[in-house]
Amino acid sequence: IWLWRLSDDEVGFRALIPQLNEIMQQEIRPLLAKDIIEQLKRQFALLSGGRGKDGAPIITFPEYAGFSDLPDEDFLNVVTYLTSIPSLDAASIGFIIIIDRRRDKWSSVRTSLARIAGAFPGNLQLVLVLRPSRFIQRAIADIGIRLHRDDFKMKVPIIMLNSVSDLHGYIDKAQLTCELGGNLEYCHKQWISLRTAIENFAVTVKSTAQKLQKFGTDLAETELPNDVRCTKDLLAAHNEKHDKLKEELKQAMKEGTTLLSCIKEQANKNPNNKSNPDEAENLTTVERLLAQLDETENAFEQFWSKHHLKLEQCLQLRHFEQDFREVKVSLDSLMATQAALSDIGDCVTRVEQLLKDLRALEEKESLEKAQLHALHGDQLIQSNHYAVDSIRPKCVELRRIYDNFTNEAKKKYDILAKSHEIHKLMDKSGVYLLASQAVDKCQSQEGAEAALQDIERFLETAKEHQLSSLKDLYNQYEIVLTQEVKVRLPGDSEPEMFEKRHVSLKRLSAKQTRPVQPVAPRPESSPKRSSPRTPRTAGHGESENQRVNGLNILPSRHIMNELIETERLYVEELQSIIEGYATELDKAESSHLVPAALQDKKEVLFGNLPEIYEFHNRTFLKELENCAENPELVGTCFLKRKEDLQVYEKYCQNKPRSESLWRQCGDSAFFQECQKKLDHKLSLDAYLLKPVQRITKYQLLLKEMLKCSKNSEGTAELEEALATMLDIVKSVNDSMHQIAITGFEGNLYELGKLLMQGSFNVWTEHKKGHSKVKDLARFKPMQRHLFLYSKMLLFCKKREETSDGHEKSPSYSFKHSLKMSAVGITENVKGDLKKFEVWYNGREEVYIIQASSMDVKNMWVSEIRKVLTGQLEACRGTRAPRVLKQRIGLIRSKCRGSSSMLEKSIRSATRRRVCLSVCGQHRARMMCGLGYFQRREPFFVCHSFSGKILI
Repeated sequence: IWLWRLSDDEVGFRALIPQLNEIMQQEIRPLLAKDIIEQLKRQFALLSGGRGKDGAPIITFPEYAGFSDLPDEDFLNVVTYLTSIPSLDAASIGFIIIIDRRRDKWSSVRTSLARIAGAFPGNLQLVLVLRPSRFIQRAIADIGIRLHRDDFKMKVPIIMLNSVSDLHGYIDKAQLTCELGGNLEYCHKQWISLRTAIENFAVTVKSTAQKLQKFGTDLAETELPNDVRCTKDLLAAHNEKHDKLKEELKQAMKEGTTLLSCIKEQANKNPNNKSNPDEAENLTTVERLLAQLDETENAFEQFWSKHHLKLEQCLQLRHFEQDFREVKVSLDSLMATQAALSDIGDCVTRVEQLLKDLRALEEKESLEKAQLHALHGDQLIQSNHYAVDSIRPKCVELRRIYDNFTNEAKKKYDILAKSHEIHKLMDKSGVYLLASQAVDKCQSQEGAEAALQDIERFLETAKEHQLSSLKDLYNQYEIVLTQEVKVRLPGDSEPEMFEKRHVSLKRLSAKQTRPVQPVAPRPESSPKRSSPRTPRTAGHGESENQRVNGLNILPSRHIMNELIETERLYVEELQSIIEGYATELDKAESSHLVPAALQDKKEVLFGNLPEIYEFHNRTFLKELENCAENPELVGTCFLKRKEDLQVYEKYCQNKPRSESLWRQCGDSAFFQECQKKLDHKLSLDAYLLKPVQRITKYQLLLKEMLKCSKNSEGTAELEEALATMLDIVKSVNDSMHQIAITGFEGNLYELGKLLMQGSFNVWTEHKKGHSKVKDLARFKPMQRHLFLYSKMLLFCKKREETSDGHEKSPSYSFKHSLKMSAVGITENVKGDLKKFEVWYNGREEVYIIQASSMDVKNMWVSEIRKVLTGQLEACRGTRAPRVLKQRIGLIRSKCRGSSSMLEKSIRSATRRRVCLSVCGQHRARMMCGLGYFQRREPFFVCHSFSGKILI
């Protein structure tokens, strides 16, 4: 079972997303140096880093013997890669091409120009050709360029140069390599190595960002387990993944730092020469990648620390809950043992044993554990634990049980202490002495004399101790005495009691003249005490009824007056808001105070408040005032304006947008100035909450009015008005939830009226699903928020989101939907009275739904039944004959009973419009979009004929 989601982690992860997106959106070149490394090594085209006078990048085609034999794909790949290296600004200027063919022939020049013209992917600015140096080839080149210039179809100049000195007239020597008479240092092998390293580092950064994004998404979507073991496993798994990613980030940073050092070291080798633009761009690229990686690492660590803290707090909570359950069981056992110690003892020894047992209970470890556990809970609360609302009640419960045990132990100590004192006094008072003298032994002369001597010895010691009388003992401790002890305490005082026994024993000890028949004396009983009773006052019921009836009218008038007075105050407050704030927004003299965020957003801030004000000021207040002398008419007033009161739904739907706008500009000077003019103690946002409070207040006043108007005129209208207002409040509340649905591609308003919405535990089972998925679904519920429309049932996942540190606002991510026309319902599910089933397409999909209470379940089942019954009524009539024939055929294919039973079932179905088929073993009542089914052994009765039967 999963209880909480890491909603805080989702917020933290959103803070990490910008850094990841910046890296993810960086374009990785379609061609990398490592992909065409062999073509680059041939060195038939170079990007030395030189620039033209206007900053145009220079690509050099040095002398290469096999240029004519190069495959077109190799040529295109190299040229495409070289043109992708300079920045976009440099590339937009256009490339300068230098073709060095001094040692070659005119045919090679023509081939090079033709290839460049046909396949060069970038913008060209200028083509410079160092023509063949041999005389004949130079002459042929001069003639050839004149004849074939148009064949190359180049829109840029092609300049034929005789020597490198001519080339220096177009390109600065500092931008040319030594082969072309310049002083620009260039090593092709080193260039390839550097490009490969930079591109590999860029790929590494992007790969690391992808892993971070995936891990961050997994963390944000993680749900907290509900037991210690699973929480430990989850924490260990996340720690392991984090450490692995941390190591990869460390390696990537190390790789980038090493690369940056190499680039800087190479640039510092020749301090007299400035680095060319390509080298500077390489340095900037690596520095940017390192900065992005560092920012991403910092953001990820902040996100991870929050997530890790949440997991650790979850583990603390699971330990706390587990220990709480154990301590609670021990305390309950301790309380039961204490309750069993109800005896107060019948002698001193017994009382002392009971006191010893009570002290032993107080020394049990459970009590100390309860206190320590409550203190541990307080520490968790003080450490800003996220589950304070779960921890605090448990601490309160532990302290309550501990206090109850302590108080009960104190009471028992007091009672046992008194009982101990009583029995000690009874020992000293001689009651036990008199009780121990057997009557039959005292009938003989010897026995009577022995008993007489015992009494005389006791009376001598009693005078020394000055013992109180037994009557005083009885009166002082009567509440503590058990019935057995009370029997032992006679009603006479000690002198009288001992005097009577002394006289009797004297008489018996005298010499007997004849045998004495042993007769046991009649025991002396204590005087009867009747417990005082308080007589019931006659006529109490009548007086109470008279009191209620006498005040029946006055409370209703009082409530009506309260309703009217609060309505007047409400209208005045709405007027002050509109005139003091909304109207001021449109005034030119206040425009300089209005914040920019509020420009053209008055309707967002105030919603349809003017419409609500007009309705109450012009209509509703006057109608309520007309009911002042006749409160019984107020119900009719509310029913009459049922449709008008729906304006609150639009206002409440806009409230989240209004609150968001207020948070942006609520501190502005404009609102402070308006509040000062109005002399309002509260700011505007408190007054914008008034309509929400007012629409919920009406039903409370109607309830009070209804209590005073039972069985009187207007009661029925009041009850209907109360139901109407409750329905409006529910509709407003439901609409607030509906606007928070995200991810549903259709139009919610086409689904019909929103009838119900609420959160449930949901288990799913699909006939076509894997068996393991079925088994898992039975034990692991999903937390889903359901929206019931007249045409569809939506399953959504509730998400709590915080904005700018303010209170959480829920959103509902759409997951699944069921058309009500193909839905069936089973009202009761074995094992849990709060569960019911919703099934789809003949139980192809089954959803077991657990409500929070029986009342919630009954309301949903009732509402779904109404929808299905409505579909049944809408379909009945036109389709019945055709469907009946189809259903009878279906019965033949499904029924496994005898043919006579089948025919009897079909005849009965035809006659009574009821179709029968063989069912299972358990009784259950179910409904589908066609009607309802009633299991009656051994048949499954479908009370419907308006659609295909679902068996």
